[in-house]
Amino acid sequence: MVMGITDVDDKIIRRANEMSVSPASLARLYEEDFKQDMAALKVLPPTAYLRVTEHVPQIVAFIERLIANGHAYCTAKAGNVYFDLQSRGDRYGKLAGVAPGPAGEPVDSDKRHASDFALWKAAKPQEPFWGSPWGNGRPGWHIECSTIASLVFGSRLDIHSGGVDLAFPHHENEIAQCEAFHQCPQWGNYFLHSGHLHVKGGGEKMSKSLKNYVTIKDFLRSASPDVFRLFCLRSSYRSAVDYSEGALLEARRLLRATAAFVEDARAYVRGQLAGGPVQEDVLWERLGRTKAAVQAALADDFDTVRAVDAVMDLVHHGNRQLKAAAEEPRGARSPAVLGAIVASVEQFFETVGISLAERQCVPGAGSPAALHSLVEELVRFRLKVRQFALASGEAPGEARQQRLLERQPLLEACDTLRRDLAVHGISIKDRSGSSTWELLDQRTEDPKARS
Repeated sequence: MVMGITDVDDKIIRRANEMSVSPASLARLYEEDFKQDMAALKVLPPTAYLRVTEHVPQIVAFIERLIANGHAYCTAKAGNVYFDLQSRGDRYGKLAGVAPGPAGEPVDSDKRHASDFALWKAAKPQEPFWGSPWGNGRPGWHIECSTIASLVFGSRLDIHSGGVDLAFPHHENEIAQCEAFHQCPQWGNYFLHSGHLHVKGGGEKMSKSLKNYVTIKDFLRSASPDVFRLFCLRSSYRSAVDYSEGALLEARRLLRATAAFVEDARAYVRGQLAGGPVQEDVLWERLGRTKAAVQAALADDFDTVRAVDAVMDLVHHGNRQLKAAAEEPRGARSPAVLGAIVASVEQFFETVGISLAERQCVPGAGSPAALHSLVEELVRFRLKVRQFALASGEAPGEARQQRLLERQPLLEACDTLRRDLAVHGISIKDRSGSSTWELLDQRTEDPKARS
């Protein structure tokens, strides 16, 4: 997987001039900020990031070959090179279903046709430039991506992604350039165009220009990246997504419910949760049906909406069976089917990059009794260790100091355990002769005492 980074274009140059900084330094600043945000959202990085400014010689060579193949031309005005759309005949427009027409470039008197688009732009005052056979200048937008992709993947690209607004003219022009360069009948196998994030009720695309956006950093102060992932998965990747507090709360609720079920099912399998048998035949049949439904949904244009619904339906029926089993605690148990369901649910969420192990069940979400008992025992054991370390006994002064010194590592271990548990939302408070604990929702800071 390769991600191309456009680190020089009209907007970058204009903004850099306003800030009196170099376009390269401005682009690198936002590139690093973007990478940090993606990491915070648990987005896996690509195999390689390829910057336009580091591949200008290859872009020049790409343009030269297009000219040699008869698909591009240099204008009389020294320095401008355009792609000749007429050379593509009726093959242009097969992605977006449009005929050749004005393709986003300003009309230039040096063009042969109004729909031709720029491959190389002549240098202008106060703009960065590179040398080329046609004079100083810089690459056009579309040629950057074609060159970078061809450097890595050659004449056949499997999957190309981008926003729905890039289908035309950007991706259409990429196809034209690459098929003309490689002299191949089809360059890309699949183009995945994602919908935009919209503000609920307003119908507007979330964007900086409209000042109606929420930054990733601000979002993560109130919600986890797992919640955001589930929020996105509950809409088709091709559809516009309405961003709203209600939709985020629903994603959070579903995630908590799933995590709670997984923990309860595990406790049942281990024999730590009271309960008799469940209807194994019913659950085995539903598990098989769910696996088939998820596979079919993901194979159908990555239909995550149907896949998530199928998994949540399985969780719902698993919960019903656990509750029914708890009402009849006697009799044979059925751990195998619950274990298989847990494995299947966890596998699905792992596949889509969502962690159920990071305690989505915050206070008030019905955390399993088994976890509470475990924490209770842990805090009780820590209290005994701490009391032993602090006890001085009947020893005289000097011996007493020596004993406290020897037991200092035990106190440090108790403090370390308290800090480690705090990271996971469990707060321990030491008082004279006792220790109490509580679960904290670290984002809402709404403590609920548990002991």
